[in-house]
Order: sequence, then C-alpha cells, then structure tokens
Amino acid sequence: MGSPEHVAALDLGSNSFHLVVARVGEGRPHIVDRMREQVGLAAGLDADNRLDDATFSKAIDVLTRFGERVRHLPQGAVRAVGTNSLRRARNSAPFLAEASRVLGHRVEIVSGQEEARLVYLGVARHVPELPARRLVVDLGGGSTELILGEGLAPIERDSVQMGHLRWTIRYFAQGLITEKGFAAGGTHARLELGELKRRYQALGWDVAYGSSGTVRTIEEVLLGSGWSTRGITREGLARLERTLVSAGSLAAVLALELPGISPDRVDGLAGGACILAAVFDTLKIEEMTASQGALREGLLYDLLGRIHHE
Repeated sequence: MGSPEHVAALDLGSNSFHLVVARVGEGRPHIVDRMREQVGLAAGLDADNRLDDATFSKAIDVLTRFGERVRHLPQGAVRAVGTNSLRRARNSAPFLAEASRVLGHRVEIVSGQEEARLVYLGVARHVPELPARRLVVDLGGGSTELILGEGLAPIERDSVQMGHLRWTIRYFAQGLITEKGFAAGGTHARLELGELKRRYQALGWDVAYGSSGTVRTIEEVLLGSGWSTRGITREGLARLERTLVSAGSLAAVLALELPGISPDRVDGLAGGACILAAVFDTLKIEEMTASQGALREGLLYDLLGRIHHE
C-alpha cells in the first residue's frame, strides 16, 4: 500500500473509546478529527471476567458510529487496539469479530508491553526533544503503564494491573470517597509497584510525564485551583485528596465545580488520584507534567512507520 491521504487510530480503553483521524503530510500525521465516547468496559466485566450483554452491546454501538467515519479508509490505514479490559475479558473473541465487522477494519488486542511502547511513542512525539531520560506514566481505566526512555526508544516498560476505574469500583464503591478508601487503595497500588521500584530508581530519569485524560484532568484541577504552579506535585495531590475526602462523594465533588471536572471525568477522579499519589510516593517523584500525547497518537506514528517500512 502506498502512503494514504488519511490514517486513523482507535483506542478501545477500559473506560473510554478514542478515535483520531489524521491527514498525512510530509510523512507526519496532522489530526483533523477526534471522537471520544465513554463505554466503561472495566465496569462491564462480571465476576468471571466476561463482558456483560449491556456493555458488549454499548461498545458495538459506539464502534458502529466510529465505523461511519473510517469505513471508507483503505485497509491498512486504520489500526484499532483493545487494552487491559479486553485482555482480561474471557469473551473477547466474539467481541473482536463483531467489532471488526462493524468498524470495517481489524480490531486487535495488544499486550501490556506493546501498549506501553505505543504510549511512550505518543508522548515522546509531543514533548520537547531534549537529551533527557523520561519517565512516562499512563494512567488508564484498567491498567497503568510505566516507561523509561530516551528519544523515541523505551528502555524499560511495564504494565501494572491497576487503573482508575478499577480502583474507583473497588475502593470508592457507590461513589463514596473516604480516608479508608484512599488508604486501602494506596497500599494496594504500592504493592503492585513494588517489583519495579528498585529497577526504575536505579536507572533514574530527568523529567516525568503523565498521559491519559485522568492525568490531564488532575493537572487542570491542581493548576486551576492554585494548588500547584508547575503541573502535578506531591503537595497538590495531597490537597486534592483532602478535598475529595471532605466532599465525601462523587456527586458532591461535581457540586464543587472544580476546574476541569465534568460528569464524564469525575468517575475516575478518586481512583486516579489514589493511584497517582502511590506512584509519586513509590518512585519518589516530585513533579510531573501532563502530556497531550498518549496511546492513540503513538498508534498513528507506529502505523505510518509500518506503511513507510520504518
């Protein structure tokens, strides 16, 4: 296949599905359209890790609408990937078959390692090209990816089984936010991070970036509320935790009208803040900047690399 005029990437995340469409110019993608719909795959997994019928149907409906946008693109110009929740789902095979049919393009499930690589590529393409080692933390709905890298090359990459939606369901059930929930969720997160702590600290990094909508929302809250003047900090996360616990529930948090908080972002806020605070504490991070690049942008660059045999 020659270089297409347009390419597209689809991220079937544990919380939301994201589609980006880009025009190809001078070998680079220039995004012309974005679509996002909240699906909640992680919440739709039952005790046997099967997607329930309602979530299955909702996801297919969303992909049908996305298909109207990309079905006309040539085969090979679209890459669609599922992440943590579809890796866990025992009925992922029939879902992938139906998803591929309605989208008009193949949908695949990527491993945690591949997801981490793509996340790093998306972030690295959107941050300053400095001779520095980067730590990238992608806080998803079902898993958290951590990557150390230089330039466009990852050095270490890990996918950890904790995500903001899973933590919200487990530790902030019925939308109730308590100190006990933060304490239990934080302890669990630090245990999950224990195996990579020494390895990452031994290699070290110069600058830390966070990706995903939840990380960007947290940064917007901290900056907009005056709790930080330089992105995400330990002090800012502590202030956010106190505010969430004081509010007591997700509904009350919405009523506070904090900067950047909307109904479709509040569900993962407590779980996300809990996990991110544990990451800061475990890896001794002092400051983190939210990146606009993420998995879907990495997918675009990776897709163009494949097309151009790079």
